[in-house]
Amino acid sequence: MTIRTILVDDEKLAIQGLQLRLEPFEDVEIIETCQNGREAIRAIKTLKPDLVFLDIQMPGFDGFSVVQGVMEIEPPLFVFVTAFQEHAIRAFEANAVNYLMKPVDEDKLADTIERVRQRLAEKKSSDEADRLRGVLSEVAPEAVETSEDDAEAAGRYEKLINVKDRGQIFRVEVGTIEHIEAAGDYMCIYTGDNSLILRETMKDLERRLDPRKFQRVHRSTIVNLDQVRQVKPHTNGECFLVLDSGAEVKVSRSYRDVVARFVH
Repeated sequence: MTIRTILVDDEKLAIQGLQLRLEPFEDVEIIETCQNGREAIRAIKTLKPDLVFLDIQMPGFDGFSVVQGVMEIEPPLFVFVTAFQEHAIRAFEANAVNYLMKPVDEDKLADTIERVRQRLAEKKSSDEADRLRGVLSEVAPEAVETSEDDAEAAGRYEKLINVKDRGQIFRVEVGTIEHIEAAGDYMCIYTGDNSLILRETMKDLERRLDPRKFQRVHRSTIVNLDQVRQVKPHTNGECFLVLDSGAEVKVSRSYRDVVARFVH
């Protein structure tokens, strides 16, 4: 599969250097180069590339403004290129595939291209599922009705969450999360052997998680039901869920019926 690619940088030498480093990757086809953010937005909307290498520090429209400017279309994958370490955190918050420091390291570039291939393969699988669902809606609508929720959930909910904590970026696989506790506008994410703090509201975080696996069991607690190993009854109709790590999470009465549908 050819990866149709646009390079964006206000420095011609930087673009030429990246072009040279990309030459060994036979599946990467550079279809356009741009020297500012406005050109990049026009090119992305017109050419609809698979991948954009995007300089962050540019006059006028910087790299993050370019991402914002193409959000009304299906955006390509972005790899941010920067000479400034402090931009790395914002790059991950913008859900970039990766970020590369200038001058671009060849090994890190190879790792980035492999990540791009994986992301595009996942997207292609999702698109194929949509196409098949469209066919089924015509020839077997009853099948779509019974499977639509699962099919949509497979592509809608995140499998990886970037968490900025203690000045670092942690990439947390959603399946490893045991439970999440709210503390105001902060979420404490527990993965059994670790805990991280994410600045996000409970409501917003819930939208990103698959409700078939992550359920609210208390006003301030979400549990990964795949991590539940035991249910311990408690007084007043409440109970505790015992998780893989041995941690116990209290289930309030108002949420007990929800959990009972999933935990047997």
